[in-house]
Amino acid sequence: MTPPAADSRLAALRSWLPEVLGESDFALAPASADASFRRYFRVSHTNGTAIVMDAPPEHEDCRPFIKVAGLLRAAGVNAPEILAQDLEHGYLLLTDLGNTSYLQALDAETADRLFGDAIGALLRWQQASKPGVLPPYDEALLRRELQLFPDWYLARHLGLVLSDAQRAALEHLFAQILANNLAQPTVYVHRDYMPRNLMVCEPNPGVIDFQDAVYGPISYDLASLFRDAFISWEEERVLDWCVRYWEGARKAGLPVRVDFADFYRDFEWMGLQRHLKVLGIFARLNYRDGKANYLADTPRFLAYVRHAATRYRELTALAHLLDQFEGRVAERVYSF
Repeated sequence: MTPPAADSRLAALRSWLPEVLGESDFALAPASADASFRRYFRVSHTNGTAIVMDAPPEHEDCRPFIKVAGLLRAAGVNAPEILAQDLEHGYLLLTDLGNTSYLQALDAETADRLFGDAIGALLRWQQASKPGVLPPYDEALLRRELQLFPDWYLARHLGLVLSDAQRAALEHLFAQILANNLAQPTVYVHRDYMPRNLMVCEPNPGVIDFQDAVYGPISYDLASLFRDAFISWEEERVLDWCVRYWEGARKAGLPVRVDFADFYRDFEWMGLQRHLKVLGIFARLNYRDGKANYLADTPRFLAYVRHAATRYRELTALAHLLDQFEGRVAERVYSF
């Protein structure tokens, strides 16, 4: 981070806060940062605490955050309230949802309770869905995300040049994945509904980092929640939580598949799209943005991908490709 003395945005932020707080006696401390250009500070003042978002306008647009925060709150989900805004300079003052994330609080004992609350909030969010309100999570966007895997993970991170046969096989697999994803019913999608973006608070959970929300496949947020970048669970527990969601969704009238086995397949195929995308994103964060810490979690996503690739017959070619990419069976020739 740029030293405070040389940080002109931080200096401007300090000048803006007395106007919106109504007082000049406050303390500012880093709260968190994410994979974008946004950063967050906790403001401690006479009447309590708040969170201020610093989103440089040349890189970030605060308007989607404001819009989605309103949608979440209208749906009965505990998202931050916008207390003040300066869109010209990219500053938002938000209510403080605390400093304990699900990622910090989750363990074998707390998981059922915390995930139960997260499932409840997700159901409320999805029940509020209306077409035409959020950008569509359409084929073009889903495909662009998948392309991050060959462009950044395979080519840049692993240094691979794919053969014609490998490229054709990967394209065929992408088409199968997208066909499943696009056949799913559509609802509001947070797009990063994972433990790091859920806060332990009252009412629980507090939901953050939702500015990229879209209208897309119903299983996406559930896949984000249970196939996380930073914590993994035994499949028996994931199955149990997915059943709880599925039963709640059916009771709420959400358009999930009638047969749970079909729904779970959708969940896994949607997760596969996300896992391949994230492998590309983590590589891009390292090589383009200088954020190297994300690469340490690529083995978890490779395990997720291999799990799906070895479970479904249609994905056998993906398992073969992974073997080739990882050099496990370099001497063996696969035909596609």
